[in-house]
Order: sequence, then structure tokens, then C-alpha cells
Amino acid sequence: MAKPKLLIIGAGGHGQSVAEAAELSSHFEVVGFVDDALAVGTLILVYPVLGAAVDLGGYASVCDHVLVAIGNNAMRASLADRLLQAGLSQATVVHPKAMVSPRAQLGAGSAVMAGAVVGTAAVLGQGVIVNCGAVVDHHARVEDFGHVGVGACMAGGSVLGTKAWMQAGSALGYGVSIPAETILKPGEAVDAMTNKYKV
Repeated sequence: MAKPKLLIIGAGGHGQSVAEAAELSSHFEVVGFVDDALAVGTLILVYPVLGAAVDLGGYASVCDHVLVAIGNNAMRASLADRLLQAGLSQATVVHPKAMVSPRAQLGAGSAVMAGAVVGTAAVLGQGVIVNCGAVVDHHARVEDFGHVGVGACMAGGSVLGTKAWMQAGSALGYGVSIPAETILKPGEAVDAMTNKYKV
């Protein structure tokens, strides 16, 4: 049975990591990248750059699904909106070495990378990144286009707001909520008592 064809928007480091995760998962056939900064035909890993993101609807004939693999949350959200307008289906990619609870919910366009853990009844919104070694524990929620960075940790019941970014090694204590578009510094820890980001 033929695998669904996946087109990846963004050929930078995260895009390449997503391509590899998709490849290793055996759920998709990666057909190439879309990237405004690279010439058509440029090979990234083993996949060609097929063009720029000017007319996303023009790629419908070469893929079944698309994933926006760009770390910038606002840009990822904008491109995902354009995908919807173009009628393209967003993929969700989970690295085979990630651990995802069968009771977790993963939104369209999300990427869960190597070594990540998504716990029982956790919820990922649309276009979320849970990066390498990150933890989204039980009943935690990452809202649309949030990014849980490398080695970052969300304890049970915590909430990361829309387009918010936990940089590498940052942590949220139990039940802590972080507002939309907040950026946590690398290694920053927020608990319920000291939460300067109260929603």
C-alpha cells in the first residue's frame, strides 16, 4: 500500500529533523521541501526543494499532506492558515522514538520529536512543536502553535499559551499557565508561587 506523500515547508534544521522523523516513522513518503531561501532543485538530505511558498495551492498535485516545519511560531501559524485556505491537509509527524500516550490528543500540523514524552490526556493544539527530549506530562496542554523546546518540561496540568515558546531546558510546575506569545528563557523555571506570567 502506498504511503501518503508529505511535503515539508521549511528546509532549515527543524525541517530536516521533521523530514528524518517522518522517514523513520515509515508513515509517509517525503517528496521534498518548500523553502523561499533556496533554489529549486537544491538537495536537502536526499530531498529536492520544489519551490517557494508563494502559491501553496500549486503543490496539491505532488503531495497528500503538508507540514510547516519552521520554528518561528508566528510564521508557522501564518503558513498553516495559508495551507487551510489552499485546501491542503496538514500532517502530524511523530518520531518513532517519542513516547505518546494513546489518550493524548495531537492537533493537525504538530511535530513530536525524538525522545519527547506526551503524557496521559495531554493535549497538543494545531501546529505544536514538542522538541527533542521535551516532556508534556499528563493533562498538560500546549495551545495552537506553541513550542516546547529541547529538554523543556511541562508538569501535569500546566498550560502553554498560543504561540508561546519554552526555550531549551525551561520548566513549568504543576498547574502553571503561561499566556499567549510568552517566551521563557533557557533553563527558566516557573512554579505556581512565583509565576510572574499569571494569565
